[in-house]
Parts: sequence; structure tokens; C-alpha cells
Amino acid sequence: MKRRLPCGGSTICQRLLLYCVCEIAVTSEFRELERPQAMRKKDVVLLATVTSFEGLSHPSKSELRQFAELFAPLYTASSDEARRQAVAALSQSPNVPAAVAYFIGCQPIAIAAPFLAVSKCLSDEALVAIARTQGIDHVRAIVRREALSPTVIDALVGLRHDRVLLSNAPAAEEPVEIVVSSELPAPPAEPMDGRAAREEDLRNRIKLLAAHLDRAPSDRVGLRTLTPTQEALLVRFARNREAGFLARVLSDILVTSVWLAERVMLDLSGQQMAMLLKSLGMRAEDGCYMLTRLYGHLAEMDGDKPKVERLWDALDEDECGRRVEAWRKADRYTHGNDIGDIEQAADRPLRTSATVRRNVVGSRSR
Repeated sequence: MKRRLPCGGSTICQRLLLYCVCEIAVTSEFRELERPQAMRKKDVVLLATVTSFEGLSHPSKSELRQFAELFAPLYTASSDEARRQAVAALSQSPNVPAAVAYFIGCQPIAIAAPFLAVSKCLSDEALVAIARTQGIDHVRAIVRREALSPTVIDALVGLRHDRVLLSNAPAAEEPVEIVVSSELPAPPAEPMDGRAAREEDLRNRIKLLAAHLDRAPSDRVGLRTLTPTQEALLVRFARNREAGFLARVLSDILVTSVWLAERVMLDLSGQQMAMLLKSLGMRAEDGCYMLTRLYGHLAEMDGDKPKVERLWDALDEDECGRRVEAWRKADRYTHGNDIGDIEQAADRPLRTSATVRRNVVGSRSR
């Protein structure tokens, strides 16, 4: 008669059972755990559980819940060395449950340091809570993270300011002598050491640094941006469907060969043209209008919105800028001589359909 596992035979329990059966082979990989037999078995079970969880590339909700239930008791019963190894392994995993991540972050800094500095599973709220409830060592580990949101940075600066104020407060152990007098003594003057000013200056600097992570859409300093004249020319040539003039203007703006602009225009889906226009900072109204004039199918409705609006909203401006710079780099390798001719001809006036018509009418009048 077959008996089922109490947990239903899930993946984590099956792998854990396999590791326990092969205990001798597993313990040979952890020779440094030279402790009594009972402690060594608990260390092996903890490391086996972490290893089996790491093997799950896309764990289900039940597997995440089961791992969260197993980890805390196994962690508590294991040695410090096994805890360090387990936490170091989990710091590289992108699937650690939020409860387990917060539990690890609140452990002693000797164990939690790599997890606090590297793990992507700690939310901003968890980082702020750990910084407020734990010691200064935990805050230093959090500061070493590769990227911090403005919310976390502001909270860390506020905590540092609070600690400075507490350190300057008088000690509570000293007895205070109460003097009764008819006149109230004047309050002691605060030392004007400029500490508050330095704290505020530091806060502003960190906010400025954090602003670079979340750049405002209107901030295009250092980016290739359309001038009002260039934007007007692009809209005009797209409205008249003058592909040759449009390709010439695009090549002048990008400082590339005409072949790159023509290749972008030949993408019948309109996605490459949309990426190019969005990387140049064109307004959404003008960009969508140009796309509908050049690619008629984008004017069709897709549900409650036109296809062109869905295409435009789905594009990320920073990613579009990186893609366009890659196109320019490849074009420079392929058509380097043509780019030199474009730069020399940048000052020559651009002939449009209107100038051509004026020249024809003038020749006929003669």
C-alpha cells in the first residue's frame, strides 16, 4: 500500500527527501561542518532546502509558501556557518518570498550583510523598516546596494539626522537639580556649529543624485533633441508624404547617411520610425500624426484606442535612445564617407517641393 507525503508530494519536499536519503554524499560536500551528528543533520537539511529552492526557476505559489514555512524553523535550528551559507546563496535568488527576505534582513549583520547589499527581493518598505529597527551596521549594508530609490535615500538621511540629534542630547543618568526661582532662567543658546545646515545640504545633494535615476520627461540635457524648425519640417514632409525630403532631414538630424533613414522608413510596421521619433523627444501628438500619415494602418482602432497610440505608449524613451545610438554607430562603420559629406552639406539650404514649384513657375514666366 502506497503512502503519500503529508505535503502532497510537492517539488521542494521531493527534493528535500532525496537530499536526506543521500545524506552521506551531501555531508561530504560540507566537511567544514565538524559538529555533533544532530547539528550536522540540521545543517544539511537547511542547505538542501535552499539548494532545492534555487533549482526552481519559476516556483509556484504553493512552493513559495512551503519554502517560507520551512525556512524559519530550519534556520533557527542550524549553526551560524550553515546560516551564512544559506543566506549567501539566497542573496542571488530572485524568487525569495517577501516574508523570508524581511526575516533574513533582520538577522545579525554578520549573516545578513550580503543579503542586504545584493538581494533584489527586498522592497523599499522592507529596507526602510530594517534600517529603522536594526543598528547602524544594517544601514551601512543597505547603503552599499547598487541602486537605491529616492524614498529609501530620504529615509536613510532622516535616520542619520535623528541619530545625530540623539547623540547630542544630555545623558539621562546624571541627576538634575531643580532650582525654584521667581524668575525663569533664559534658555541656553544653541551652538551655531552649522551642523543643521550641513545636514540640509547633504539631503539636497542626495536628492539631486537620486533625481538622475528618475529623470523627468522634460529633462533632455545631453540628449539628441529636435529643434522647433526640424520638428516642423518633419511634420510637413510627413503630411505631404515626401519621403525623399523626410529621409534627408532625418539624416541631417542624426548625422548619419541617408541609407539609415531610408531603412527606418522601409519598416512597414512603423515601429522603427516610432522609436526614432520618440528618442528625439518629439511630442506625442506630432509623432502619432506623422506615423498615421506614413503608415495608414496605424490609424485603425485597436479596442478603445488607435493602434498608433498603443504603439507610442508601449515604447520606453531611454530604450529607444539606446537603440538609435546603436543604429548610428553601425551606420558610421558602414557609411563613414557619406557621413562626412552630410556634415559638409549641413549649411546648404534644403530644397523642398515648394522651392521646386517656385523654380518651375519662374522658368515658365521667363
